[in-house]
Amino acid sequence: MTRTVFCQRLQQEAEGLDFQLYPGELGERIYQNISKQAWADWQKKQTMLINEKRLNMMDPDARAFLEKEMEAYLFEGKDVEIEGYKPPEN
Repeated sequence: MTRTVFCQRLQQEAEGLDFQLYPGELGERIYQNISKQAWADWQKKQTMLINEKRLNMMDPDARAFLEKEMEAYLFEGKDVEIEGYKPPEN
């Protein structure tokens, strides 16, 4: 049986994550309020951010920056801004 959540990013009922993917209190908040689809969308954006900004994930400042961007994307409805990137037109 699939678990559903009201996804704060998508603003609709959607399939929830199977387990907590991020540690701590923030991870619990993500697990309870973010859908699989929104999490997958974030992972694509996260990869773009890491690559374009050349983030070193061993650097605590880079991890803090990424976490801040993740919270803004998942819970505040903000999109990730990557300099020079223009999304494909449909």
